[in-house]
Amino acid sequence: MIELGKLTWPEARALFHDRLVAVLPVGATEPHGPHLPLDTDVTIAEAQSRRACERLAALGVATVLLPPLAYGLTHFTDGFAGRVSLRPGTLWALLEDVVASLEEQGLRRIVFSNGHLEPAHVAVLRGVAGDAAVLTAHKAQVLFPDNTRRRWAATLGEEFQSGDCHAGRYESSIVLAADREAVRADAMAALAPVAIDLLGRMKAGAKTFVQAGASEAYCGDPARASADEGRDLIERLASMIVESVRETWPELFR
Repeated sequence: MIELGKLTWPEARALFHDRLVAVLPVGATEPHGPHLPLDTDVTIAEAQSRRACERLAALGVATVLLPPLAYGLTHFTDGFAGRVSLRPGTLWALLEDVVASLEEQGLRRIVFSNGHLEPAHVAVLRGVAGDAAVLTAHKAQVLFPDNTRRRWAATLGEEFQSGDCHAGRYESSIVLAADREAVRADAMAALAPVAIDLLGRMKAGAKTFVQAGASEAYCGDPARASADEGRDLIERLASMIVESVRETWPELFR
């Protein structure tokens, strides 16, 4: 598994070709309850991306893991300290610039691996990937396996499908598996379940977690998280990328 950020420029030049799959982890810096770090979404995106690259490489597919994007749209955590947010146009332009820069160097296959679930953030990733598919100016194809789509959401457990998963059992389990030392275990064990029907509250007009009833920037049941479940979820997230790459570029597996 090759990480772009660890290469020298001659090594990168030798690596780049039109069959190479470049995976970009996309996360955010925002509050995740009193028990998870602000970089939780980055950790999730990196864990998904790293495992997917390992599995694709084992199947003979040339892959490279790009340095993560640690900022996104984080309006739902307004009111909590530590939130860093971009404007939609800034995120769009940043993603387009990454794609364009890789295109200039001969890459034609790029995957967005997203760990941040705020709807407006996801909409930007969908839009950039969609533009790359239809605009003749783009030479690269951008693939976005979107885990908020029903096909993938159904593989990620009941809490994820309910929507009440921000810093809950789902995300806490993944961070336990990928970056255990970053979890405030005592604080997590003391947290009571928080059921707010986040998806329903959003449809009713809630624009922040505070408005939706998540007064400590978490919902779901983080105290039930486990590293074993986190490792299983990472595999499931990686499968989204592996299966999407196989379906989109089957010629890479021949």
